[in-house]
Amino acid sequence: QVQLVESGGGLVQAGGSLRLSCAASGRTFSSYMTAWFRQAPGKEREFVGGIGRSGGSTRYADSVKGRFTISSDNAKNTMYLQMNSLRPEDTAVYYCAAGRVVGVVTTAATAYGYWGQGTQVTVSS
Repeated sequence: QVQLVESGGGLVQAGGSLRLSCAASGRTFSSYMTAWFRQAPGKEREFVGGIGRSGGSTRYADSVKGRFTISSDNAKNTMYLQMNSLRPEDTAVYYCAAGRVVGVVTTAATAYGYWGQGTQVTVSS
C-alpha cells in the first residue's frame, strides 16, 4: 500500500506559478503509475497529467499542455506538479493518485487505487 499527501496549494494571481508536491509513504513511488487530477466545484474530477512507472512516459491534458510539468524524485519518494501561466479556470482541488498500472499513462480515475486528500489551488483574475 502507499499513502499520499499533497501540499503546495494556495492562492495565486492569473499568470503566476505554483508547485504542488505529493509525498508518498509505504511502498516505493516508482512502483506505481502516478498522476494528478483536479476537481472544480460542480464539475467532475478530471485528469491533469501523469507519469509512468519509474519516471517513464508522461501525458498531459490538452488544457495544461505546455504550462504544467510533472516530475518525480525517487530518492524523496515525491512527485511534483509545476504549474506556470495559471488561469482562473485552473482553480480546483488538486489530487495526486497512484495505481498499479503498466503501460501508457491512463487518464481514467478508476485505474488509480490510491489518492491523497487534495490541496486547493485558487487562481484569481
